[in-house]
Amino acid sequence: MNGSTTITILGATGSIGRSTLDVIAQHPDRFKVSAVVGGRDAETLAAVAKAVRAEFAALAAPVGHKALGAALGGSGISYGAGEQAVMEAVDRDCDLVVAAIVGTAGLAPTHAALKPGRRIALANKESLVSAGVCFMRDARAHSVTVLPMDSEHNALAQALGDNPPESVERMTITASGGPFRTWTAEAIARASREDALVHPTYSMGSKITIDSATLMNKGLELIEAHHLFNLEPSKLDVVVHPQSIIHGLVSFWDGAVTACLALPDMRVPISHCLGLGDRLKLSTRRLDLAAIAALTFEPPDLARFPALGLARSVLSTGGVLPTVLNAANEIAVEAFLNRRIGFSAIAEIVGRVCDGFSGKRLKAPESIAEALAVDEDARRAAQALLPRLSKTAS
Repeated sequence: MNGSTTITILGATGSIGRSTLDVIAQHPDRFKVSAVVGGRDAETLAAVAKAVRAEFAALAAPVGHKALGAALGGSGISYGAGEQAVMEAVDRDCDLVVAAIVGTAGLAPTHAALKPGRRIALANKESLVSAGVCFMRDARAHSVTVLPMDSEHNALAQALGDNPPESVERMTITASGGPFRTWTAEAIARASREDALVHPTYSMGSKITIDSATLMNKGLELIEAHHLFNLEPSKLDVVVHPQSIIHGLVSFWDGAVTACLALPDMRVPISHCLGLGDRLKLSTRRLDLAAIAALTFEPPDLARFPALGLARSVLSTGGVLPTVLNAANEIAVEAFLNRRIGFSAIAEIVGRVCDGFSGKRLKAPESIAEALAVDEDARRAAQALLPRLSKTAS
């Protein structure tokens, strides 16, 4: 694709947003930024908006309106704060929306971005985990191309290439194994907040780092892959690959396997999405396999990491349970980070909440509003369990 691409960035001040801005900065003639959206940090959002010469900037927090206006003073950039301002940003004309708002807060704006002719570079997991059926249904209805921006799903898309999904025998995403890959079950049960926040490969936010430690992140990614590639759960797999060089593999029915390799750097999948079919030049480190010398693989241990097995079971059952799983996990992880529960209680809480919903409302949410309602119910159920398990906190 040649010419300029107009982009709106949802979550411009987060880690994905910052990496996106770096890719844009390396190709200033290639991109024009229509709007940028942040959470609560007015100063940072204003700096981002001025750096990329955005037309509009929006903060999700209404209280930031005055501070954002002051920080943008004299720039000529329009701005707003609150839900209406975020939706105004989403509604502005653009070719590509980078959907990188973290958590369920990103559900409504990401869904609202599904407009005919657009492409969505998707990094908001909840759009697929909590509302995958209705999100992909509406994307198809609007003829919107959904581009996976997470490293694993982007790798699968690259490895798949132009091959038809029907020719796929299996798709495999890789896991670093997290900080507890070699720990015993007893040691994992005693793990502290500080232990769990030491990721061996990536520097990420605290929530996703804990999900990596439990391997719940891989379970969530399997659910995402199911919706993105329309593959049945039995064709999706996880393998532990500590070097984090191979990010995804596609096995075809003729026995061939293709893989996408890169050093761990989110700018690689981001540039693949932003390029819209073109390979953008990036000033990143290059992969030297001879220097790495060995790539190793092992199956995930579901006994020591029950969260992954739980997520796989939820994916197979489907219906409302993926929405419940995600909501309960967010509450449990937050409680662990606040030292209210122990590490092993994360999976226990999520499992109990999912058990409580099993057989009740198995139909998948048909709208974002319905997904958010289920999400709220599951959060309340998880919150109710916290006092019973607080004695396990370290």
